[in-house]
Amino acid sequence: MKKLLGKLNPWSLLICMHNLKPVNKLLLKYIKGDCSEQEKVKVVEWMDSAPENMKEYLSLRKLYDITIWQADSEISISEKPKKRVNLFRKNRILIEAVKVAAIFAIAILGYQYFPFYPNDRYSEPVMQTLHVPAGQRAELILEDGTKIWLNAQSTLYFPTQFKGETREVELDGEGYFDVSHDESKPFFVKTNSYNVKVLGTQFNLMAYASIENFELSLLNGSVEVLKPGIAKGFKLNPGERVFLSANKLVHGSILHSDHFLWKEGIISFNDVTFTELVSKLELYFDLEIEVKTIRMANSRITGKFRTKDGIEHILKVLQLKNEFIYKIDEKRSKITIE
Repeated sequence: MKKLLGKLNPWSLLICMHNLKPVNKLLLKYIKGDCSEQEKVKVVEWMDSAPENMKEYLSLRKLYDITIWQADSEISISEKPKKRVNLFRKNRILIEAVKVAAIFAIAILGYQYFPFYPNDRYSEPVMQTLHVPAGQRAELILEDGTKIWLNAQSTLYFPTQFKGETREVELDGEGYFDVSHDESKPFFVKTNSYNVKVLGTQFNLMAYASIENFELSLLNGSVEVLKPGIAKGFKLNPGERVFLSANKLVHGSILHSDHFLWKEGIISFNDVTFTELVSKLELYFDLEIEVKTIRMANSRITGKFRTKDGIEHILKVLQLKNEFIYKIDEKRSKITIE
């Protein structure tokens, strides 16, 4: 058995583990990135036609992710498109939820059963990187049972196993955390500006290094915001938030819980300026939006949009109540609003 597994690459192992139906063969091509544009459209339409179809896709995707666990210490939800022009194609629908939940727990258990996992409990834990491209989101479970949802353009660094007296991960982007309680082993989230100390709780953390922001909203439990290198910091109670403004932390209440719907693939805006909305769309979809009209820049927007519908759908919905036109420069991945 060991010799056989040693000869199989992750993809071959996946093929051996499945009694492939025609639809599964097409799904595997889709997951691997070998589909034509017509096949991609066919797969997306099939997944949208029934909930059980999406479940079958996610199950197959999860199994594929498990098989490539050994191939690379850096995990990515999918390759970032080489040409951003794909963001604007009407027939290209970004998959809303590519979940890798439970693969980490499975991988740890696999130490005992698969020869490619080192069975050395004293070895240094392997660091992993999970990156979520524009227009997508991800859900994962760490080996201690902590659940994390990652928003678009987010990166999480984490170990395969937590060893020592603390549990530490690093976030660049936005994540919703449901931390497994362990009083003897506090959980730390490190960011570009501040760190967060947790024992067991639920909170939303936004800390994109590229735009130098920091916002922490506490839903349940208790957290402490720390400056790097300082042992004591600012504690939050449920329903409270802190955010960075003019290089200072501002304390207040959570104003709109609809923001956390991004976990379900919904972008929510509540009475924000058009300029604020544009900056979020630029971040989530990895493109440039230029607003040439002052009237639109100062208008206020309230609404909810599904990430998988894409940027062009969002603009068309906004046009229903706002008079503007937009032009798309596919080569430069830029949208101009006039």
